[in-house]
Amino acid sequence: MSDRQAAHQRGQTSESLAAWWLRLKGYRILARRLKTHAGEIDLVAAAPFGPACFVEVKARNLARSAAESVGPGQQTRIARAASLYLASRPGLARRGSRFDIVAVAPNALPVHHRDVWRPDF
Repeated sequence: MSDRQAAHQRGQTSESLAAWWLRLKGYRILARRLKTHAGEIDLVAAAPFGPACFVEVKARNLARSAAESVGPGQQTRIARAASLYLASRPGLARRGSRFDIVAVAPNALPVHHRDVWRPDF
């Protein structure tokens, strides 16, 4: 298996693990690997009695480094994609939104970082 294929498989597995973890916490998964012309969002989830959550899943050797790896450019792309998604779902948009990260590291449970950033626009 090539390095690219291995990284793709690791990403798929990490996203599945993150979705499982969020479901255990009472979240409802609305979309996986959501693609828009503005960018891709790993997971869209509805928080229990709360906002729509746009979740970036990061797999790293250390959970801390995963949470710190979403830079401003990536945040902007995710926020624009989220805006497009919510524009077609006014009922969901009324619930509000936030941007989360789920960090996945080997031999550890996923770590859910809530409300990590706010879009600048």
